Amino acid sequence: MTKLTSEVPFDMAGMRLDQVLAELFSDYSRSKLQTWVKSGRVQVNGLMLKAKDKLEGGEWISLDAEPEVVVTAEPEFIPLSIIYEDDALLIVNKPAGLVVHPAVGNWHGTLLNALLNHQPSLETLPRAGIVHRIDKDTSGLLMVAKTLPAHTDLVEQLAQREIVREYLAITRGRMTSGGTIDEPINRHPTDRKRYAVRESGKPAVTHYRVVQRFTHHTLIQAKLETGRTHQIRVHMAHIRYPLLGDPVYGGRFQMPPGCGQALEYELRNFKRQALHAAKLGLVHPETGEYMEWEQPLPDDMTRLLAALADNEC
Repeated sequence: MTKLTSEVPFDMAGMRLDQVLAELFSDYSRSKLQTWVKSGRVQVNGLMLKAKDKLEGGEWISLDAEPEVVVTAEPEFIPLSIIYEDDALLIVNKPAGLVVHPAVGNWHGTLLNALLNHQPSLETLPRAGIVHRIDKDTSGLLMVAKTLPAHTDLVEQLAQREIVREYLAITRGRMTSGGTIDEPINRHPTDRKRYAVRESGKPAVTHYRVVQRFTHHTLIQAKLETGRTHQIRVHMAHIRYPLLGDPVYGGRFQMPPGCGQALEYELRNFKRQALHAAKLGLVHPETGEYMEWEQPLPDDMTRLLAALADNEC
């Protein structure tokens, strides 16, 4: 049981109790709030009122909120790399190869299953508190809310483009400079599993800069202003610098000329898009403090960069 209290603003004078509740406690559905009014879980200045009763402003509302299960996936013991955790927030470093959320073909063995095992109470939050996703074969930082108010706050920060998300990626092709890609993204017109730059799509903005150049590849930092599905992968492919190893948007595998044996081995055995969520920054939903985390590249991308630097093919 969660005890919540709030003062009714005077600009809500004349509104019905159920309307005020929907404004003040928007984390809960209107039907759930009405049920709680009928069952006596809502009091106004210590009194139980009806949903249609009008308020004058200045009253104190107390609500005994009962969490309800909204996630039905099974908890599974899967090791988690936890970077930060408190009562409201969890920051995880996801390895490449781990699916974030169960879906057709991946009902088990996901990050969500692991989170439910780590914190069973997450079953009462949408998507077990997972605020945003990264692709199965992308590594790096993810934020997870541990309470409903924290989830609502972080989702709002994400919608307002206030969350800092920076990625490191290795592209095919040697870039001369960084830039900004401001191109809308929607589902591919013929392949529903892919996305593409399309005029009918949702706004998508990616800022990128060159970190290190190689003969036929570039290490870049990409900063998301929006968060569309496959955004960095789609945008970089659109400007003809697809991510190295990308099986969907990278085109047919081609070995660049002049590669030595060591680099050829690394390129042939790198079986995912070279993309890592390296930095995550947000305003803590309870303290209001800005917090930021960074996570170094995983071993596979580190080996690949070392081979590129040694070979300079």
